[in-house]
Amino acid sequence: MKKFILSAVAAASLVGCTSVESAIVSGSEIAANGEAVAVIQGSSLGLTAIFHIIDIVQSDLDTVVNKLLITEAKAMGASKVDLKSASTTPRHGIFALFGTIIGITSSSATGVAVK
Repeated sequence: MKKFILSAVAAASLVGCTSVESAIVSGSEIAANGEAVAVIQGSSLGLTAIFHIIDIVQSDLDTVVNKLLITEAKAMGASKVDLKSASTTPRHGIFALFGTIIGITSSSATGVAVK
C-alpha cells in the first residue's frame, strides 16, 4: 500500500499543474489595442532539482504565455493577446539556494485577448 501511495504521488508531481481561467467581455467596456474578446489568466507550477538546474516539470514564462494564454485566446477567436502582467519564480543568483535538492517554481501571466 505504501508503494502505491508513493508511486501515485510521484506520478502526480511529474504531471505538473497548469490552470487557465478566462472571462468573455464586451469590447466596448474594456480598453485594449483592438476589439477585446476576453480576459485570460494562466498559471503553472513546476518542479526542479539541484539548485533549479534540472527541470523535472517545466514552468516558465514561455510555457505560460505561449502554451496557455495564446492557445486559449486563439480558441476563443482572438488573433493576439495584449499582455498585462507576467511573473515567474527567479532561479539564478541567491534564489537558486531555495531549490537545493527539490524546488517548486511558479509562473503566471494575464492578458486581454483581442481581435
